[in-house]
Amino acid sequence: MTSGGDGDIDSARGVYGITVAADLVGMGVQNLRLYEARGLLKPARTDGGTRRYSADDLDRLRRIGELLDSGLNLAGIAMVLELETENDRLRHDLSAPGGSPAEDT
Repeated sequence: MTSGGDGDIDSARGVYGITVAADLVGMGVQNLRLYEARGLLKPARTDGGTRRYSADDLDRLRRIGELLDSGLNLAGIAMVLELETENDRLRHDLSAPGGSPAEDT
């Protein structure tokens, strides 16, 4: 699914195979499989089961690489990515018209 000018839709569309994705981010194919197995990313799959990585997936892989270079292990990376995702969601909620922090009652 593509759109005329909305990069968000295109950036989430899985277009790269695992070998190309690994080359683009400078990682090994086995690393990408490991990160998927550990739940750090979830690439789209074709009907035949082939992984398809999107531009968003590549950005996430680059972030994983940065965190590895910083000395974090995969468990720590999972926590950081989860917190970053939550922060993005909260920012989005606050920027929406009438947005305010969600309150637990």
